[in-house]
Amino acid sequence: MLRPDSSRQLFSRALNKLRAAGFVDLTPLPGRDRTRTHVWYLTPEGARLTRDLPLLRGRPPYPITSTTAASLKTPHTLTVLRAHLPFAADARKLGHEHGPWDWTPEIAHPIGEGERLVADAVMHYTLIDSEHRLKLRAFVEVDRTTMSSERLAVKLIDYARLFRYEAQPIGRRGPASPGAAWLRWYPVFPRVLFVLTGASRARLKNRISDPQAMAAQHPLVAAFSREVPLGATILEDIEQHGPAGKVWVPLAGGQPRPWIDL
Repeated sequence: MLRPDSSRQLFSRALNKLRAAGFVDLTPLPGRDRTRTHVWYLTPEGARLTRDLPLLRGRPPYPITSTTAASLKTPHTLTVLRAHLPFAADARKLGHEHGPWDWTPEIAHPIGEGERLVADAVMHYTLIDSEHRLKLRAFVEVDRTTMSSERLAVKLIDYARLFRYEAQPIGRRGPASPGAAWLRWYPVFPRVLFVLTGASRARLKNRISDPQAMAAQHPLVAAFSREVPLGATILEDIEQHGPAGKVWVPLAGGQPRPWIDL
């Protein structure tokens, strides 16, 4: 992603220097026949050193204190990264703007009653043609088939709650509010994209049907789906065809289409 034309050896040399300085460490990638492949992560000292870099300001820190902790986070983190790579490749190919710093993982927002919604990632993407620049944003939810499809669909209720949530000013009682809370961070509410993997194609298609049903039957989500684009796809499809392919199923109904046309 950072240097697509560079060699693996170049990155290895740089990472080993950082490891010797105590800023990064590594853990074996889980799975058979991958004993020589490792995942690199920032140590607490590396996180401390980088937290004030201009490119990382405002991004939540995720210090990892041990190789065990790194191993536990690796499967989900790598799947979220796999979801990011096709967007970065598409942007490079199509002349759009989207790079490593336009994808922020684990973004949390309050939704009321002391609860929070935590999105797997928030994506910023700028479409560019000869005359216009169109800025798009999306919440990205990655499903590795590790939770029930019902829990996956319920995530849509949380997004609908965020869409309607109005924070009360501190120290004020009553119905008065400053408006939708999400306007603090976004000029328009980001579209919601579900990326599924970890099972057969037939099973993944069945899992997509549950969020579709939620969008059709739940009053709060149905109203939300009329105002915010919602879509789902299979991770391997965007890896093969790119996110700009007709691989996204609109949760509010309709034929598969590119994510920008949801």
